[in-house]
Amino acid sequence: MRFWKMNGAGNDFIILNNIEEKLDHSLFPAMARLLCHRHLSIGADGFMVVEAPSQGGDYRMLFYNSDGSVGEMCGNGARCICRYGYENGLAGEDQTVETASGIVTGKRIDQRNYRIRLTDPTVIRLDYPVEAAGKPWPCSYIELGDPGLPHAVVPYPGLRDKTMDELRSLGRSLRWHPAFPKGANVNFYDVVGPDQVVELTYERGVEDFTYACGTGTGSTVLALTLKGLVSGEDVAVSVPGGTLHVTVAREGAAVKSLWLTGPTNTVCTGEIRDEELAL
Repeated sequence: MRFWKMNGAGNDFIILNNIEEKLDHSLFPAMARLLCHRHLSIGADGFMVVEAPSQGGDYRMLFYNSDGSVGEMCGNGARCICRYGYENGLAGEDQTVETASGIVTGKRIDQRNYRIRLTDPTVIRLDYPVEAAGKPWPCSYIELGDPGLPHAVVPYPGLRDKTMDELRSLGRSLRWHPAFPKGANVNFYDVVGPDQVVELTYERGVEDFTYACGTGTGSTVLALTLKGLVSGEDVAVSVPGGTLHVTVAREGAAVKSLWLTGPTNTVCTGEIRDEELAL
């Protein structure tokens, strides 16, 4: 099996073209768990599979978290797969990608930078406080797409000076908090300047912090824009793997679209020969 290994701002993925490989979908959760294991195989935050389109798009994107669970969508993954689609002749510079939570459109800016329109917000709760670690946290709650990809947006002053180790216990507690029936990706943030945000995301399905989360970044900037804390125009978000930019297009009070722009990196391409795979 041929594969690509890519990352978007440090959020890394293994990509498989199942239009060519023709594997049964029942294999993918176990493949994700094995191939994404950083000590036993290639290693990644997620596993993405390219399939033939069924809704008029250029192709379909299946996403699996590193624990084998199905993901509704992945923002950085979508940016990477748009580059994969362009460089493998599946689509042009402007493309339409089918995902489990809706249609994502992508645009090639240059060789490494891609811009996508994230799936639209379907749930927005700006004032959604929860209690964890013995204190209340003034969260916002956002779901993108249908079915919705759930995100808790949590202010954390001084975030730039905190480490993942210091926040891991809190991130885990909020990720599994009963206030979030589907669980949630937990996005800690701090506004450090005009349209300048620092962010750190604890991701469900990975069950740890990742170097970036595209849908989390989009959800964070959406909440901050609606709260009046950022402009919503090309907001720069610093994550451990680099910088992502988000624009929130609005018509009056309504959110029209949510755009995510950032770098992609092709790490390697090759053939999967993992002897632990029982295909």
